[in-house]
Amino acid sequence: MITLHHFSDVWGFDPNPFCLKTESYMRLARIRFEKIASPGSMFRASEKKLPYIIDDGEVVAGSDTIVAHLRQKYNFWLDTWLNREQSGIAHAVSRMLEDSTYWVLTYSRWLEPNTYAKYRHVALKKIPLPFRYTAAQIVHRRHKRACYYQGISRYSPAEIYQIGARDIQAVASALGSNLYFFGDRPASVDTVIYGFLGNVYFAPLETEPKKSLGRHSNLIAYLNRMRNLVMEKPDASQ
Repeated sequence: MITLHHFSDVWGFDPNPFCLKTESYMRLARIRFEKIASPGSMFRASEKKLPYIIDDGEVVAGSDTIVAHLRQKYNFWLDTWLNREQSGIAHAVSRMLEDSTYWVLTYSRWLEPNTYAKYRHVALKKIPLPFRYTAAQIVHRRHKRACYYQGISRYSPAEIYQIGARDIQAVASALGSNLYFFGDRPASVDTVIYGFLGNVYFAPLETEPKKSLGRHSNLIAYLNRMRNLVMEKPDASQ
């Protein structure tokens, strides 16, 4: 049995977009797995981050590495029907969300004072109260430092959220009236879009990225469609 180690399901889904992306892929690929929510367990993985899986005693960390492992070992593929052009587009969209949009999302949750005051309790809920505030300070400093060295926090807030708005606009424009990103059936890129933008839209936090997303009715309908599809694919524990 594969175990998926992640942060939490405090909102009914994991507030970490990489964890939600990974779980969504495993559900759509009909992979049997058990979920274990434990933020502190990240230190068991060589990369010291979540998500990771344990598969027959092997620890595999990082969402892309996990998906590649499952494809190679079990031949679980969602993309066999995509042509080369679609595969290239899927890769570009995934990289945009994971390497650009992610930092806007991180800034909006960890570096915006009003949002951070609420989000820290959500993100670190699994940590006992006597240690939660100390952990929050450590994680806050880590994200602040990461955003600075990545470069996103060197822009003004207006510029940061404009970057996020353009990313969201790009996804909405490319999606158009399709049921899923490439038509009437989902591909792995849909699990990335849902993992990141679903995490923005369904989170009970009022953020600038959420306001930007709310301007695109086709994207909202798509995210609700994806949520229904993902949640109807049970893991082995259900």
